[in-house]
Amino acid sequence: MKMVMKWFMCMVLVGSVSGSMTVIAGAEMAKWRVDKDHTTLGFEVVHMLVSKTKGKFTEYSGIVEMDAEKQEFKTIEAVIQTASVTTDHQKRDDHLRSADFFDVNTFPTMTFKMTSYTKSGDQYTAVGDFTLLGVTKELTLVGTFNGVAQDPWGNTRAGITAEGTINRKDYGMKFSKLLDNGGLMVGDNVKLILEIEVIKEKKAKKVKQ
Repeated sequence: MKMVMKWFMCMVLVGSVSGSMTVIAGAEMAKWRVDKDHTTLGFEVVHMLVSKTKGKFTEYSGIVEMDAEKQEFKTIEAVIQTASVTTDHQKRDDHLRSADFFDVNTFPTMTFKMTSYTKSGDQYTAVGDFTLLGVTKELTLVGTFNGVAQDPWGNTRAGITAEGTINRKDYGMKFSKLLDNGGLMVGDNVKLILEIEVIKEKKAKKVKQ
C-alpha cells in the first residue's frame, strides 16, 4: 500500500510540474503586425461649434510586441501616411493635405512610439512619443485589450481599442477661421479613435539538416 501511495504522489508531482512548464512555455513576448483590413485609425474634430467632422487614415503600418496571455506589452509603434487622410469629402481632404494642415509634401508621415504603459483593471494607459509636422510631443492613449482569437486560416489575432486627444496647434497646425460669434471654424482639440486588430507573426519552421 505504501508503495502504491508513493507512486501516486510521484505521478501527481510530475503532472503538476509538467502543467506549470506548459503554462510558462505558452507565455511569450511575440511580435504582432497591424491588420489593415480590420483596423480603423480615426479622428474627430469640432466644426463651427455645432457638429463634429470625422475622418481616418487608410495607409499605415504598425507593430505590437506583447505577451497576449499575460496581457503585457513591450512595444507599440505606428507609421501613418498623412496623404491617406480622408473625410469622404474631396475638397476638404485636399485642403487637409495642404500646408494649412498636414503639409503632406513636406511631412509625409506621422509616427507613434510607446515609451511606457500602466494597467488598472481592464484599462490600459499607454504613453508615447507622437510626431506630427516634425514636432514630437507626449501622447497618452487610454484603452482596453479585447482578447485573442484564432481565425479559420490558422492565424492568431488580438484586438485593442484606444482613444486619446491632441491639440493640433501644439504641433504647428494653426490654420482656422473665426466665426461671427468669435468661435473657431475648426476646433483645436482632435480626438483620436483607434480600433486595432493585430496578427501574431508565425515562427519560422526549422529546416531539418
